[in-house]
Amino acid sequence: MTSDKTSRGIFLAFAAFAAYAFSDASVKLVEGRVSPFESAFFGSLFGMLALPFLLKKGDKITDIVKTNARGLWLTRFVASGTSAIGAVTAFTHLSMAEAFCLIFLLPSFVTIMSVIFLKEQVGIRRWSAVIIGFIGVMIVLRPGFRELSVGHLGAVIGGLGGAVSIVIYRAVGPREKGVSLYGAGALGTITISGICMLHSFTWPQGTDWLLLMSYGLLAALATVLMMFATKSAPAAVLGPTQYSQMLWAILLGYLVFGDKVDIPIILGSLLIIGSGLITLSREKTRGVPLPPSVASGPQASLSTTEDNLD
Repeated sequence: MTSDKTSRGIFLAFAAFAAYAFSDASVKLVEGRVSPFESAFFGSLFGMLALPFLLKKGDKITDIVKTNARGLWLTRFVASGTSAIGAVTAFTHLSMAEAFCLIFLLPSFVTIMSVIFLKEQVGIRRWSAVIIGFIGVMIVLRPGFRELSVGHLGAVIGGLGGAVSIVIYRAVGPREKGVSLYGAGALGTITISGICMLHSFTWPQGTDWLLLMSYGLLAALATVLMMFATKSAPAAVLGPTQYSQMLWAILLGYLVFGDKVDIPIILGSLLIIGSGLITLSREKTRGVPLPPSVASGPQASLSTTEDNLD
């Protein structure tokens, strides 16, 4: 029975990351007709529909703004909003595979920040994973051989913002409700992107509304699926399934956007994914809360650990 339950959790996790990938494809299909600020704003607004499903027994809607550590909650608020805007910018300007390559640096950023801010002891294996990840990025970016764009900067900002959110989760630990952590991410994205979009706001037209709804609702669906996945299987087992998004990125990029994936992107992707898997393996051994899924909406900052979703 335990094996069946774990298998169900793994299946739900794969389904969740497929939904995340299609969510990101939806925002990429907007193709810059509205600004990344507007895309992040409306996507997050639609994504709030996941909130009722995330409430545990005894939780109230108002708990999304209640916290035991206001300073850290506000830091997560800002980091999540910045991360979402950066990720949307990346998917707008880069191929899906290249955007995911850079955003998947998130575990390496977490390792570095954990040493600096949480004073964690990091061994040679985790430092090796960080180095391998950055070598992978250099192979993908090929600095000096190709022009870098705002999309590359957006992807790095997306990964950094997500890493800050995870480090804050580790700092507050079980003292904070999961719905409060979700609220910091969602409200941060809505507020920051909402303010930033005011100077150049234009109403989305026609199918863009449908794409923005798809972006937000699919991310909400993915969040709920991950909630059920973590109830069936340990986060340590589910962690590696997030890298299935790279397969979806290559497939959707080829079929929908006509992207071409060259040898450097494949090689760099393998190194970055390998780096992430090494980090997940070491953190599983040490009992450290694992990184959440990689997504471009506020759902990215909701940790998929048992601690705050059960």
